[in-house]
Amino acid sequence: MRISEIFHSIQGEGLLLGVPSVFIRTSGCNLRCRWCDTPYASWNPEGEEMGIDAIMERVRGYDCRHVVLTGGEPMVASGIRELAAALRASGMHITIETAATISPHVDGMGIACDLASLSPKLADSTPDTETAGAWRERHESTRLQPGIIRQWIEAGPCQLKFVVSRVEDLPEIEELLNEVGTVPGFTRDKVLLMPEGTDVETLRERGPLIAEMCLEHGFRYAPRVHIDLFGNTRGT
Repeated sequence: MRISEIFHSIQGEGLLLGVPSVFIRTSGCNLRCRWCDTPYASWNPEGEEMGIDAIMERVRGYDCRHVVLTGGEPMVASGIRELAAALRASGMHITIETAATISPHVDGMGIACDLASLSPKLADSTPDTETAGAWRERHESTRLQPGIIRQWIEAGPCQLKFVVSRVEDLPEIEELLNEVGTVPGFTRDKVLLMPEGTDVETLRERGPLIAEMCLEHGFRYAPRVHIDLFGNTRGT
């Protein structure tokens, strides 16, 4: 599979915030978010072809139990299910960071995953036609898949993480939650709102607004600690 980067850092977002983790970033994506912070794995995918044995050798070199499969969109990567199975067999804790547009199930079989970090893309993510061309329509028609989101939630532990930049995003979030419906064990405190931005100044400016939305609606606020610590840099 094509791998953009493998690195050791702390988890900067979500329920496992601060946990040392090995990140395996696959290259390739079925969306084109206008604010994408990893264009080298989506808009202009780059990387090297690596087999599962080579990937596992790199991962073991970090002596770290937590592994994050991310992208791009890791679920479009050829061999991702086999890689997840190999990580599980090695006793790793697996987080999968996905936009939840692709089912966890294939031919009735799921994918090894201890925490599904689902990040459905809101309308504000859609790029303009001048920048994205035909990708604008493709992104818009693909970005939200309530039925698939429900499949992930039913499959096991998960968090639902939204990138938010404005109050106007809230009705779309509520509408999506209504479409997904009630799933036993899934509560609003597993819905995380994260300010959109790739620099400390923007995140701090938007943070209080997002925090107020969380207070009012029972969601959880999700900072981006890796931006605070390292900036928007690769390998962090």
